[in-house]
Amino acid sequence: MFTTIRSASLAGIRAQPIEVEVDVAKGLPNFVVVGLADSAIRESKERIRAAVKNCGFKFPTRRITINLAPADLRKEGTALDLPAALGIIAADRPELRQHPFFEEFLFCGELSLDGRIKAIRGALPIALAARDAGLKGIFLPRDNAAEAAAIDEIEIVAVDNLPETVEIILGNLPRPPRPEAAADQQPVAEQVDFADVLGQQLAKRALEIAAAGNHNLLFVGPPGSGKTMLARRLPTILPELTFEEALETTIIHSVAGLIAPGSGLLRQRPFRQPHHTISDVALIGGGSTPRPGEVSLAHNGVLFLDEFPEFKRSALEVLRQPLESRAITISRAQAQACFPAAFLLLTAMNPCPCGHYGDPRRECCCTATQIQRYRHKLSGPLLDRIDLHVEVPAVAPEELINHDPSKQEETSAEIRARVVEARARQEERRPQGGGNAALSDRELERFCVLDQPSRLLLQKSMDRLGLSARAYSRIL
Repeated sequence: MFTTIRSASLAGIRAQPIEVEVDVAKGLPNFVVVGLADSAIRESKERIRAAVKNCGFKFPTRRITINLAPADLRKEGTALDLPAALGIIAADRPELRQHPFFEEFLFCGELSLDGRIKAIRGALPIALAARDAGLKGIFLPRDNAAEAAAIDEIEIVAVDNLPETVEIILGNLPRPPRPEAAADQQPVAEQVDFADVLGQQLAKRALEIAAAGNHNLLFVGPPGSGKTMLARRLPTILPELTFEEALETTIIHSVAGLIAPGSGLLRQRPFRQPHHTISDVALIGGGSTPRPGEVSLAHNGVLFLDEFPEFKRSALEVLRQPLESRAITISRAQAQACFPAAFLLLTAMNPCPCGHYGDPRRECCCTATQIQRYRHKLSGPLLDRIDLHVEVPAVAPEELINHDPSKQEETSAEIRARVVEARARQEERRPQGGGNAALSDRELERFCVLDQPSRLLLQKSMDRLGLSARAYSRIL
């Protein structure tokens, strides 16, 4: 007896349609799963066996073969538990085995031993795969239903357990109403604001330019000058995500398993701040089954690297390619995945190991060799890809002590309004997006025409500072 049930498996940030073929034949009792399944799928045999028995269904004492087609594509995750169990139950139930639902709907869900259907990763890309395959809808765990309901074109059937799923397919239970799409995860009430920052007008201006044009930024200053405080306020001046950006960002976080049950689309731009002890794989992504790293989780948002030179050099050097291509391709022997990585890189560092080089109020205790070794942790090609290098001096004590509370600094809302206006002008120039930072050489020649004094200033700067051709484009 043979049954085919449609399902899907994650491949990078996309879901690949899978056909779960279940054959129950005469022979010695055996349970085999073929089709390049990972360990989580191979272990599903015991979960499926216990769930089927504990739900009161008959588990065949025959030879069971489950093939995951296409057989040359590696499958991973636990989403294939539900279709495999349905195929086994259908072996002794002809009315279920040939049911049209198995052709019209996609089935995904992880089974617990008592038959409950638990949440899975990547519900949103799986729902997109069902829509793109022309299917009517998708059966999936109730905890994932609100996330998948963001896709309007297909029916979403939320189920709690295995018996309920079988009864809905047979028509003994009505299909539950379409779940409401969860309210988008709106930006949380901002606890920080640029109005809280005293002084540092140059650093604030640099952050506004970075936010407007999507430019990478490096802060250099002594400890306590406010570099981290300023950096954490950058998201408060960024425009809200568009629907397409929100969908793409949510898919990445869904694949990474970072979407809470019942959550909708992410509407707040990501702000990722990994510790400087992070590994290369955690930063860039990878693993035996490629997963998104911090550079992809920061897609459409900000990646903040505090204590920039303290990161391992090998980890920093892998940033060079995604900073240029705005994507990262990870190749493994059994799989290849491409993850988007269009992020704004924000970094901060001290001028020397002790942090007081150039500080008029504190004496630096570092030798010239120590300072040189500290700064040489950052390669020239990497620094070349950072558009803005800004010094952040310590705020003068008298400015803090004599501050007039009635004189309020500019708020984040006021700065954001200018950023949104600037980005609107950039969209008119370059409809495909990316901001000023993404302008090609041909577009730079068209939109960034220099007058004679500016050309002379830039030429002198390049001669004196030894700037590269890439730095020349970044300055334009």
